[in-house]
Formats: sequence, structure tokens, C-alpha cells
Amino acid sequence: MDAVGIQALTSPVVLFFVLGLLAAFARSDLAIPEAIAKGMSLYLMAAIGLKGGIEVAESGLDGTVLAALAAGIGAGFVMPLYAYWVLKGFGKLDRINAGAVAAHYGSISVVTFVTAVEIFELQGNPPEGYMVAVMASMESPAILAGLLLARGAGSEDGQSTKELLHEVMFNASVVLLLGAFAIGWIAGPEGFSDVEPFFGAMFKGVLCIFLLDMGLIAARRVMDSRALTWRLVAIAIALPLVNGVIGTALGVGIGLDTGSAAALGVLCASASYIAVPAAMRLALPEADPGIYLTMSLSITFPFNVLINIALIGALAAILTGEGAAIP
Repeated sequence: MDAVGIQALTSPVVLFFVLGLLAAFARSDLAIPEAIAKGMSLYLMAAIGLKGGIEVAESGLDGTVLAALAAGIGAGFVMPLYAYWVLKGFGKLDRINAGAVAAHYGSISVVTFVTAVEIFELQGNPPEGYMVAVMASMESPAILAGLLLARGAGSEDGQSTKELLHEVMFNASVVLLLGAFAIGWIAGPEGFSDVEPFFGAMFKGVLCIFLLDMGLIAARRVMDSRALTWRLVAIAIALPLVNGVIGTALGVGIGLDTGSAAALGVLCASASYIAVPAAMRLALPEADPGIYLTMSLSITFPFNVLINIALIGALAAILTGEGAAIP
């Protein structure tokens, strides 16, 4: 294994996730209270949004930023299309469940992104701050695309459609990420200095404990799941691999630096397990959470954290010509 892979697998954030997996598989009673886990999630989203806004305040907006936003939004619409085709054909899912799962694989995981940013920073290739805005912009298009695929002609209930649109545009993660991003942009580095001890110094420690909890949840859901077939497990691994390559190549093609191209690859490779499941419960109650949530949280999320982030980082370095510098 090369240095990039070793750095990824031996970083504390990944090792805490592994600890959670091992503890759950060993049937330990280790657990993080739900209220604390929710608080950590809110903290992480606020912190990453603030940091992104501050970096954009320093660097400003330009054509590269707009191109990255366009690429992210476009990927959010397109990725569910071929995911749906694979899920219906090879995965043998019905239209409703295929659409629901496809929405998850077109959207993003904030925790996967935050973990990747920590790893890429450790490797000396930190993504640009505007990638936080790209991340926030990729949630909603995938939800809309997945629902169009699942429903065909659209909603039968006007009120439920209104509620769905509100959920898509104003769900907690989008509001907090974009809101914190705007606050960081307005306040700038000077304003951030007052809250830096809380949002800066504590960030990595909170992320470690949060990933410990995610490891526990992912492993326990795998052990309890009865809905997955080998075909769906294969898809839950193949889609992040394919999407990661496409996203990274797209990032390099529009001129992003190594860290930002890798971050776009990770965003494309990740699968939502918070915002999209909430939207699916509202819009597609007949879809099976045992399929879409187990695939995204218990298969794709561990695969990305343990393996795919390192692969995407290495691919981005090769495509941008920095691969030769990796020992």
C-alpha cells in the first residue's frame, strides 16, 4: 500500500470509525446517546460551513467556483439516472424502490465529505472552501430526479408535493450548511477569530466521536438487515467507485486543484443517509427503508471511509500530475 493509502487508513477519524464497527460486531453495549449524536452532527455541519465561507471570503468568487457549482448540480441530476437503470435491471428492484435508492446515490453525505477533507488536508491537498457550497447544492437535485424516476408522472397529492419541496429546499442540513457558509463569508477571518476555539480546535475531536457512533450504527444495521441481496451489495460498492472516478475526472476537467477535484469525486461517490431518507419517508412512504438506508449507510458509507476516499485522492493526484510526487 502506498503512502496515501496508509495515511488514510491510519488517521484517527478512520480508526475511530473502525473501532465503532468492531465494537458493534463484538456486540458491545457501547453507544452514543441520540441527543449527543444529533448535537455533534449539527456542530460538524456548522463548522464546515463556516470554514468554507471564510475561505471564499479570502479568495473571492470566480469562474472556477461557478464551474464547480454547475458540475455538482449537474452530477446531482445525472447520477440518479444511470443508478436507477442499474438498480432496476441488475438489482431487480421495482420502480418505487429503484427511484428511492437512486436518489440516495445522486445526493451526498456530509460526514463522508468532512472525513475526506480531514484526510486530504493530512496529505497536503486541502480542498478549496467553496466546495462546501458545491456540497450543499448537490442534495436537492438528486432528490427531485429520484422522485421523477419513481413517480413517473409526478405526485397524486398537491399538498404532499408542496411539503416535499419545502423539505428538499429547507431541510436541516441544507439550511445549516448554507447559513453557516454565508455567516463565514460575511464575518471573514477577523470575525471567525472570536469563535475559532470552539469551531476550529474542537473540530477533529468531535468528528472522531461522531464517526465512532456512525461505525456502531452501520455495523448494527448490517447485522439486523434482511432486505439486502448480493446484487444490491455489489451495486452499493460499484456505484461509489464509478461515481468517484466520474466526479474526480470532471473536477480535473474543469480546472480544479488536486484537493478540490478529489473532494468533488468524494461528493459524487458518497450516498446520503440523512436528508434523502427524510425526504423519501415523506414522498415515497411505500419505498423500503431497509433497502435504501442499509445500502447507503451500512455498505457505501464504510466502503467510502475505509477504501474509496484513499482511491479517489490517489486518482486526483495522478490526473493532476501530482501522483509522481507521492512516495
